[in-house]
Amino acid sequence: MKWQDVEAKQKKVAKILTNGLKSDRLVHAYLFIGDRGTGKKDVAQLFACSYFCQNKQGIDPCGQCSECKRILSGNHPDLMVVKPDGRSIKKEQVATLIKEFTYRGVESNKKFFIIEQADELTASAANSLLKFIEEPQSQTIAILCAENRHKLLDTIISRCQLIQFAPLSPEAIESQLIEEGFAKALARTVTALTGDINEARALCGDEWFANARSSVIHFMEDLYNQSNHAIITLYEQVSLVLNDSAKAQTGLDLMVIWMRDVLNIHMDRGDAVIFSDQIETLKKQALILSVDHVAGALSIILDAKRRLDSNSQPISVIEQLALRLQEGAGSYV
Repeated sequence: MKWQDVEAKQKKVAKILTNGLKSDRLVHAYLFIGDRGTGKKDVAQLFACSYFCQNKQGIDPCGQCSECKRILSGNHPDLMVVKPDGRSIKKEQVATLIKEFTYRGVESNKKFFIIEQADELTASAANSLLKFIEEPQSQTIAILCAENRHKLLDTIISRCQLIQFAPLSPEAIESQLIEEGFAKALARTVTALTGDINEARALCGDEWFANARSSVIHFMEDLYNQSNHAIITLYEQVSLVLNDSAKAQTGLDLMVIWMRDVLNIHMDRGDAVIFSDQIETLKKQALILSVDHVAGALSIILDAKRRLDSNSQPISVIEQLALRLQEGAGSYV
């Protein structure tokens, strides 16, 4: 990763940090705030590489020297990463960090530490950390990553430079997934479900999700084009992949996206279609279904999502959904 990659996704973040690197005016503690998947950990690692790299190209780390390689592999002696132990970061972990940082750097006077999920510090751990960053050592940089700034001590926040990470746009996530080799249609579907690049990447690589997407496509196509076959598709495909409540919720989300795509076809918004590999099928359904019918179908699917929360048998919810969707336009009122 280079700083231009950060600029493409987090322009303000890149500007603040690169300006500091170029002018050699770095503060001792930064607080990275942003939703999960917005790149906080990746930027922290890049920042560490730029800080230690001996063969920088401008401010970009080379990625090949021993400093960079050890940072990227998690084995640099003067870089320490603290993560939650279980559900929280405990006082003992901060104490170990402080002890390690009382020693001189192994290879230079530079020291760097990253605290992931800093908003999960226990009260005692947070107070210990506060005392440590109140008296910073020269050439020591701390980066705290958090999603919820309101869970952090105000005194910790006041001693850090706040760096706000914006949510990634669906376009940015889709582009990143395509660059990584995932199919465009799959990438676009995933970005409609989550704004977290890590979760999106995991879904794209999950065979279950690919099967779920395929099953929902066949089911929605059969519902209106081969209604007699829809129930077979329901039992032979859908019921096998949407076999628990969490998976069924994802399946229903995909159905919502499908019906919104039909609505987008009605409104001549083909560029907004998520199931981009199913344009012809969607156009056929737009000819069959009126706008009111589509709106009614959306309402029924959303109602099924609500009922699924309190029903331990997801297949029964989807069975009822299929029957209601097939009742015809007269029921969508």
